[in-house]
Amino acid sequence: MWIGKNRKARVCYGFDEISLVPGRITINPDEVDTSFTIPHPSGEPIRLKIPILASAMDGVTDVRFCVEMSRLGGLGVINLEGVQTRYDDPKAVIQEIISADQSKVTELLQKIYSAPIREYLIGKRIEELKAQGALAAVSAIPQKALAFGAIAQEAGVDLFVVQSTVSTAKHISRQYASLDLAAFCRQMRAPVIIGNAVTYDVVLDLMECGVSGVLIGVGPGAACTSRGVLGLGVPQVTATVDCAAARDAYYKKTGRYVPIITDGGMRRGGDLCKAIACGADGAMIGSAFARAEESPGQGSHWGMATPHANLPRGTRIQMGISGPLRQILFGPATVDDGSQNLVGALMTSMGNAGAATIAQFQETEVIIAPSIQSEGKLFQMVQSVGMGTR
Repeated sequence: MWIGKNRKARVCYGFDEISLVPGRITINPDEVDTSFTIPHPSGEPIRLKIPILASAMDGVTDVRFCVEMSRLGGLGVINLEGVQTRYDDPKAVIQEIISADQSKVTELLQKIYSAPIREYLIGKRIEELKAQGALAAVSAIPQKALAFGAIAQEAGVDLFVVQSTVSTAKHISRQYASLDLAAFCRQMRAPVIIGNAVTYDVVLDLMECGVSGVLIGVGPGAACTSRGVLGLGVPQVTATVDCAAARDAYYKKTGRYVPIITDGGMRRGGDLCKAIACGADGAMIGSAFARAEESPGQGSHWGMATPHANLPRGTRIQMGISGPLRQILFGPATVDDGSQNLVGALMTSMGNAGAATIAQFQETEVIIAPSIQSEGKLFQMVQSVGMGTR
């Protein structure tokens, strides 16, 4: 479409603007397969019962949460540049964040996150996870990946995530050495997931480096303000579709299947279903899990770019507690807004679409349907219940 003289722009779509079309056949939801596989350099992949990862955010994941997430069939990721590696007693620090006045919280976060990272805590957190039988997954920004990756590998990490607001295979800087992603993937014995990206060409470049997965999404998170601060981002439906096309092209060219993981913007079960139907192999979720009883933030949630020293790109939001993690994942749901029983919603949607596997669900017909959120829902919106819940 023309947006002005000599300038075109394409229309892109988010979760609220599309809908999934029921299939020609239906399947018992209890008989669908929601498993998710992450390729491993050794050849034996990581297999998860559910295609869901918990975001590496301090209000969402800690050792306790990740142990429970692993026990339930998913995977939680601990941020190696958060309070878990800066403080011996992160609970006390998190309590200070939770209790802070909203007008002072960004300044407080900047102070808290200015404390140096204690590298011995990297190994300690991984060892705590392993000791309790959980998969150990951690994340770091590209500038810290080499140093922290070596420590994590020594401690027996199962998955390493290299994550930044925008990730590319080629980064130019005169102030610091850029991460050679291909070399890093070769030297890591554990799978490496890279994020975040939203475009076809970038995902192809990243996959050429040997990564085991790519996180999709720039700025859609509930506590993230990157889109407002930086003006960057692509709505998650379009980003997922474009990046799924890159994955498929890479697979056709090389025979190596690298999963994509839609990261952020999913408030309820329907959004998770749409993300996977649009081509995602899995989803990384933060805000829904910030509401779990096991979350360290106790219902408070803040983005990891919030404490940036010069340009904060997040805020602390109050999510409230919804219930235990098991209930959020598997129900039974006791609320009407779709924020509980996420896996049950996925299984039911797959069954109604006639999809027995995630791969089949990715072929579901998708329609542009902005009215899907409001059609016949006047009373829900007026009363702020069900689909009218904000």
